[in-house]
Amino acid sequence: MNPTISVAVLLTVGQNLRVDCRYENKTANPLTYEFSMLKDNRKRVIQTTLNVPENSLKARSNVTLSKDLLCLQLFDFTTADEGTYICELKITGDYTGNQIRNITVIKDKLEKCAGVSLLIQNTSWLLLLLLSLPLLQAVDFVSL
Repeated sequence: MNPTISVAVLLTVGQNLRVDCRYENKTANPLTYEFSMLKDNRKRVIQTTLNVPENSLKARSNVTLSKDLLCLQLFDFTTADEGTYICELKITGDYTGNQIRNITVIKDKLEKCAGVSLLIQNTSWLLLLLLSLPLLQAVDFVSL
């Protein structure tokens, strides 16, 4: 069986790192996982159902699980947290062996996620102008 597993990363407005690990589960079997970080040839386990996580990272992190998505949030992300983030999954009876994907995270190269920047990137300038007219009227910048 060829499972599909992918990993994505973003830095949220409050300097929190979010690593999404999307997978395909074709059974109702339980999922076991491990999020870890590799830096300077040292593996640091962040959150896991397999081993014992490192306390300093576990205290600053949270994992949420929804259908086909495992999401790690690491709070107060700094340059000291840069490295290769690894998502390792095992679903008994679905995957043969553990499925592993990784992504290298460098703080200065991450795009910040903000509602305004997403709106600007994905919306035409005319629609932005129309959406901003009530705001401009409220501050007496434009009189219609």
